[in-house]
Amino acid sequence: MIALIQRVSQAGVTVEGESIAAIGKGLLALVAMQPGDDEATLIALLRKIVRYRVFSDDNGKMNLSLFDINGDLCLVPQFTLAAETSRGLRPGFSTAAPPAEGERLFNLLVEHAGQLPVHVQTGQFGADMQVSLINDGPATFWLQENTTAEKK
Repeated sequence: MIALIQRVSQAGVTVEGESIAAIGKGLLALVAMQPGDDEATLIALLRKIVRYRVFSDDNGKMNLSLFDINGDLCLVPQFTLAAETSRGLRPGFSTAAPPAEGERLFNLLVEHAGQLPVHVQTGQFGADMQVSLINDGPATFWLQENTTAEKK
């Protein structure tokens, strides 16, 4: 499972001209599910996202997490992050979870995120989304959690 997280001062998602998500200071997480990902994988990645220390403390050092700043979280499904890009000039998507499984896992991720003490907004799985953001820094980080099977 992959998450590209961006520290933002604001972010939003629009589908067919309608705003479906908006957050203030916090993290925008573009998330891709991969074959073999499971609930344990997504819980581990979610824990990493909300605890990752990318916000500045009083000394200007990245030392605070989303929890520490009481920030917002916007989760956006983006299967293209899992694309195979090592060969040729066109991405392949066999490294992304099949759509039905990806949607199931994304919905489960959203369910788990909703149990956290943060304001959570989401994109829409399978939709043509327009994602807007003001990247604060800019600060962007690639997080990846291996599947439970790969860890054994």
